[in-house]
Amino acid sequence: MTIKAGIILGTTRPNRNGEAVARWVRDLAAKRGDAEYELIDLRDYALPHLDEPNIPALGGYRHEHTRRWSEKISSLDAFVFVTPEYNHSIPGVLKDAIDFLYTEWNNKVAGFVGYGGDGAVRAVEHLRHILATAGVATVTAQVALSIHTDFENMSAFRPAAAHEERLGLVLDQVLAWAGALRTLRA
Repeated sequence: MTIKAGIILGTTRPNRNGEAVARWVRDLAAKRGDAEYELIDLRDYALPHLDEPNIPALGGYRHEHTRRWSEKISSLDAFVFVTPEYNHSIPGVLKDAIDFLYTEWNNKVAGFVGYGGDGAVRAVEHLRHILATAGVATVTAQVALSIHTDFENMSAFRPAAAHEERLGLVLDQVLAWAGALRTLRA
């Protein structure tokens, strides 16, 4: 059975650099031919601040936007989060998107591609802690893109060649764990 991996673009900010980064991840991943990769843009889900009356672990979502988000996350085996770093952490919209659900995340795996002044390493560390609480395993490899060296004029994405190899390692680890964790979800 083919592994389905979602590449989650974790910002909805206007003029965001993340779109180019997420497309780069998707395009390189798709060339591998070893899984189904889908770009998931949080803009397409228009999730408000958490507005479900029940805790996510209980399910029973009342809002259509939550049910739609739940269906998407449930359909996936693995994730690659593409996130900027805002004030040493992840964007609030990404945190809210994670918090909307619980069981849909359980026993799945995530890898990370971060971008920012220092490669978003602090944001990714925060994201690792958040996802651990939701029952998501995380891989050790990550891609850390610098807004100063991997973006021309801090806007045109021009990643250093070494990042492609690093992304390959992230994807290798994500797919290995996705296969192993599939048995826990069966």
